[in-house]
Amino acid sequence: MSNKNNKSGIVYSTNASFKFADGIKPIETTLPPAQQDLRIQLDKKQRAGKAVTLITGFVGKENDLETLAKTLKQKCGVGGSAKDGEILIQGDHRDKILALLTTAGYKAKKAGG
Repeated sequence: MSNKNNKSGIVYSTNASFKFADGIKPIETTLPPAQQDLRIQLDKKQRAGKAVTLITGFVGKENDLETLAKTLKQKCGVGGSAKDGEILIQGDHRDKILALLTTAGYKAKKAGG
């Protein structure tokens, strides 16, 4: 008795300007580097004790996040990944990444202990 056309349990609305939320994200524009507020921290949780440098706070398109992650990985000479607005760089490279991001014009600072 499931109705696949029924979205989020709403059957009828009296609001004339009501629209269903599709769950599709609007296309984000990437903020310029000077307006980005990036946090750099060391993370060891759920990684079998291995340390990774975690960069959070990026606002923009996934393609721009991937290109930033690629340049950081190349400059540090290590692997990593980028998804959901976060960049993971293998190893402890906080100081080097902080220097790279500030020279590129990003607002970045170390977070955590």
